[in-house]
Amino acid sequence: MIESAQASIHAIGIGALVLIFVVGTLRPINLGVLALAATFLIGTLVAGEPLGATYSGFPVDLFVLLAGVTYLFGIAAQNGTIEWLVALIVRAVGEKRALIPWIVFAVAAVPTSAGALGSVGVALLAPIALRLALRYDLDRRLIGLMTLHGAACGNFSPLNVLGAIVAQGVDRGGLELSTAALFAINVAYNLLLGTIIYTWFGGRRLATPSHGGSSSATPVAATHAARADVTSTVGPRANETSGHERGRLGADRLCTLLALVFVAVAALAYGFNIGFLALLAAAALHLAFPTSSSGAERRIAWDVVLLICGIVTYVSALQRYGTVDAIGDGIAGLGSPLLSALLICLVGAMSSAFASSAGILGAMIVLAMPFLSTGSVGVTGLVTALAISATVVDSSPFSTAGALVVANTPEADRTRVYRALLLWGGIMAITAPLATWLLLVVPGT
Repeated sequence: MIESAQASIHAIGIGALVLIFVVGTLRPINLGVLALAATFLIGTLVAGEPLGATYSGFPVDLFVLLAGVTYLFGIAAQNGTIEWLVALIVRAVGEKRALIPWIVFAVAAVPTSAGALGSVGVALLAPIALRLALRYDLDRRLIGLMTLHGAACGNFSPLNVLGAIVAQGVDRGGLELSTAALFAINVAYNLLLGTIIYTWFGGRRLATPSHGGSSSATPVAATHAARADVTSTVGPRANETSGHERGRLGADRLCTLLALVFVAVAALAYGFNIGFLALLAAAALHLAFPTSSSGAERRIAWDVVLLICGIVTYVSALQRYGTVDAIGDGIAGLGSPLLSALLICLVGAMSSAFASSAGILGAMIVLAMPFLSTGSVGVTGLVTALAISATVVDSSPFSTAGALVVANTPEADRTRVYRALLLWGGIMAITAPLATWLLLVVPGT
């Protein structure tokens, strides 16, 4: 009787998730609103949870991260600091626009290779990279995805926390893993994806000065286009800011630069929460320079915050009801090591697209231990396949890193970038498990 009730909860929960996406696609309503409503209805009417437990999965850390980072960089954009930084990069790069996506890709890999979570590196780089795309008239989808997969390159370096989670999980099971192979294969896979992204979104055409016949093919012309775009989408305050002496590093910009450095160092070197650091720095700047910071809070991407936090709250409820564990137990009972390995990678990818990659990886490696201990499949092959499958889907707009890219995209391009990341994340959730299974697991059986 109890098992039947639990099966009903799982079926209703998965069915409601599908319905949320269908309705949200067909109707102009924020998916987060639908997800929060479904969390309340299923939690109270089906699962019988008290109200406090129903919303216990609300991602407070993610809320603070999205709000804090977009607020801080909103001030940096409002007072012209980001424009000043981008101008420096423009002078350094010149007219070599074809290199910009790969520069972004390489720079994004540095923080994660040094030990930071991907979301931290993306939080710091995405606002500048997307403004650089505006200046050079580059496809925002191209720059967003290159930032995400560049950051993913460093996910399993010897210093990265994800690499430690995987290595320790395998070690606790009494098995051996080649961490060097895990790191190298992950880098190679993301480099391949970067090449596909670069080609798919027209990267090869960037080498020609007259890209698309646009008048913004050169940095100088793109500067005027960027200023016009910012002026038209931000309003009177942007006019006043853009009227500033753009080459001058005034007190507000200098303090903003120092604040950005402070946040980066404290988060990357000392592990402080980047969301709260960003909020602290933004509040201090707003108090110190109220005129040049005026209106920055309106740049917080509240629609993205609602969307992501709503979906994550609902998925957390499904995890709380045991739906993900039930799927894993069903896979464990199949009796076919190869098929089980493929399904484990698929579940890892699908789950991680909506939740913490670190948490999903830790859980899925434990689930994979019975297969690995039999010797039916290679340890390094399956673990690497699972690790890649669970992390390349961070390009989904429902992951922390993907959400940061969407939130920092100019409002005029936000829907387009969101849809591109949604499509790309879905493609990753299907192709990564299958490709890594074929390349890494099947040969080692």
